[in-house]
Amino acid sequence: MYSVVMKESMLINPARAVELFHALADQTRLQILDELKGGERCVCELMDCLDAGQSRLSFHLKVLKDAGIITDRREGRWMYYAVNTETFAELDELVDSFKQTKRSRRTTARC
Repeated sequence: MYSVVMKESMLINPARAVELFHALADQTRLQILDELKGGERCVCELMDCLDAGQSRLSFHLKVLKDAGIITDRREGRWMYYAVNTETFAELDELVDSFKQTKRSRRTTARC
């Protein structure tokens, strides 16, 4: 039998990985990120293009912001949101760490 063994330890702590993957594990939040791929957007633009109410959108934006996946800035009375590219570099490293596996023969008879 074979088991998967990590060559290197996880590059970020498990709690951080859970936070990031939780933030990404929602269709609305993925739609928000898709809209932000083209650059910074005003919250009112996001409400229109996602056909989402302010309360619902605010909840999802907060989850993404708390995870560090997006950033915000205020201009007058409007909030503008953008993708935080540093966090996506962190995600790339995390995913890459899972790719760095090798199969090895188990030395015990346990599963």
